[in-house]
Amino acid sequence: MSLDQALVDLGYGGADPNAGETLLSILRRIEPHPEVPAALEGLRFRYCIAIISNTDDDLIAGTVAGIGVPIGFVITARQAQAYKPDHRLFVHAQAAMGVTKDETIHVGMGQFTDLKVCHELGIRSVWIDRAGEAPNPDWPPHGVLNDLSKLPELLFS
Repeated sequence: MSLDQALVDLGYGGADPNAGETLLSILRRIEPHPEVPAALEGLRFRYCIAIISNTDDDLIAGTVAGIGVPIGFVITARQAQAYKPDHRLFVHAQAAMGVTKDETIHVGMGQFTDLKVCHELGIRSVWIDRAGEAPNPDWPPHGVLNDLSKLPELLFS
């Protein structure tokens, strides 16, 4: 569905002709949370770091560059032709990285898009709960943090 059609469907009328490009330019410049580069730097010599994103390659490229830490793999929904919470995205990521579920620790912010899928696939997970939400008892993560700053400590203990 196009941005214009989505706005019409929501009752906002048609989009400005430049709205789509404006939105894409904003998405390409999304910066990481402040603690992310240091946390990933602390992990990268012990773990292969991968980003699994519900986006296209060109949209995530700016965010990855903004992290400033080498990322081993960037797996996108476009590559897998599947969006979270579709299991195919996670299966594709594991195949692309050459790892098994037992060699994987998934760190994510979405209960439905990350924790539920990890629970269903038997992948260990750490939930980054930035909003102070109650966890869904049906998809318990293996760890909960309010940001990534303590992730190296959690994984190394």
